[in-house]
Amino acid sequence: MEFFLDTADVKVIREFKETGLINGITTNPSLVAKSGKDFKKILKEISKMIKGPISAEVTAIDCKGMIAEAKILSNISKNIVIKLPLTEEGLKACKILSSKKIKTNVTLCFSAAQALIAAKCGATYISPFVGRLDDIGENGMNLIREIKAIYSNYKNIKTKILVASVRTVDHVIESGMIGADVVTLPPATLAKLYKHPLTDKGLKAFLDDWKKTNQKIL
Repeated sequence: MEFFLDTADVKVIREFKETGLINGITTNPSLVAKSGKDFKKILKEISKMIKGPISAEVTAIDCKGMIAEAKILSNISKNIVIKLPLTEEGLKACKILSSKKIKTNVTLCFSAAQALIAAKCGATYISPFVGRLDDIGENGMNLIREIKAIYSNYKNIKTKILVASVRTVDHVIESGMIGADVVTLPPATLAKLYKHPLTDKGLKAFLDDWKKTNQKIL
C-alpha cells in the first residue's frame, strides 16, 4: 500500500520525505488556501522533491473549464495528477483526460455507485472520503470494502482506491487489511503510525542499561 501525504506545505513535505515513506502528494483548494502561497509555485516546488504522483485539483465546475485548467496544471510537471470532483461535469472531464493518457484523481466520493462510474470513465484514482462519512454516523471503511469488492470482480478496472479523509491509525490499518491501493494522510496522522508507548518505554530501558556500561560507540 502506498502512502501519500495530504498537504500543500512544502516544508512539511521536505521533512517527511526524509523518512522514505512518501510515495506521492495530494493537495486541494483548502490546503492551498491554508498555505497562503501561489498554487503553481507550490506544485513546482513539490515536483522537485517528490517523483511520485502529485494530485492538483481543478476549480472550474464545468467540463470545458476543467479541461482548460487541467492543461495548465499538467504542464507544470509530468507527475501531476488532475483532481476532479465526482460530478457529471467532472466525469465528462475524466473521460476526456483519460483518453489523452492524462492521469486523474476523482475526488469527493461517498458511495460505491460513484466509485463504479468513475472507474468506467477511466479514473486513475478514486478518492472515497472515509472520515467525512464517519462524521455523519456512517462507517467510512465499509465504503472501502464495497469498492474493493466491486473492483475485484472486473479485471478491466484499473482504477486505484485512494483512501482519503483519513483521521486515525485504525483507518490506515483497515485500509491495508481491505487491500486499498493508497492512503493519503495528513502529516499528524502519518506521524502517529510510528508512535507506540511500549516503543518509547523499551527504548528508554535500553538506553538506561547502556548508560550503566560507561561505553560509547563513537
